[in-house]
Amino acid sequence: VPPSSQFPPPENFQKADSDLDYIQYRLEYEIKTHHPDTEGKKNPVTLLKELSAIKSRYQTLHARFKPIAAEQKETKNRICATVNKTMAVIQELQKQTDLELLPLSKEEKTAAEQLKSFMSDL
Repeated sequence: VPPSSQFPPPENFQKADSDLDYIQYRLEYEIKTHHPDTEGKKNPVTLLKELSAIKSRYQTLHARFKPIAAEQKETKNRICATVNKTMAVIQELQKQTDLELLPLSKEEKTAAEQLKSFMSDL
């Protein structure tokens, strides 16, 4: 799974939730103190209610994605462990058979570097 499709950590969701609460509080305060008469314009209270609805949807999405993120992490850990075991078995077989290895091709070197990078990201 490419890094761009990873889910943000739960701490980011909690911070965003807290930020939304603060923004809503500040908007309500500013509207009440500086714009008590907003005749003929869209009601700011309605906008704030819409913000609350968005926040609620955001919390629902967070609850749905939290287990998915945990499963994604566990899957990556299993993949990493499997690759490490496979590499160890290959190295052991090479030692037992006294197999002389040819240098890696350019494509193989690129793949090995990408694999190392992926493994270090985990």
